[in-house]
Amino acid sequence: MKPNRSVPPATVVPVLSYPDVRAAVSWLSAAFGFVERTRIGESHRAQMSIGIDGAMIVAERRDGQPAHDGGVTHLIRVRVEDVSAQFERACAHGARVLEAPTDREYGERDCTVEDVAGHRWQFAETVRDVAPEDFGCTTVAPWPGRPGA
Repeated sequence: MKPNRSVPPATVVPVLSYPDVRAAVSWLSAAFGFVERTRIGESHRAQMSIGIDGAMIVAERRDGQPAHDGGVTHLIRVRVEDVSAQFERACAHGARVLEAPTDREYGERDCTVEDVAGHRWQFAETVRDVAPEDFGCTTVAPWPGRPGA
């Protein structure tokens, strides 16, 4: 896979929603030893490392409330070589489209689909290397082993 300093260096990146991103990052750091790597706004998102090669993204809940029955609390992000091919394959097997492939300012192209059980999957590929600061983020601590990070 192509390197991109704006995204975690992992193949699977869970995206978990919390009502308060900063409080969640503090708690996850203290309770689990996760390390904040990139802060995307004060309350929007944070990228965290888990051990040597794990990663997750802490995201805000748009309504600021804990999830209730039917609420979305997670999104599994999987890095692939070809988002368009992955999207077509998922659609051919009945995945519900939540967002078609889209190019992002942070150097990724992604799409989001829902599986037969209602789980949300986001498939992403790197299209260019982008420093987090190039689109308004703050590097808190570089990802280990990343050249130029």
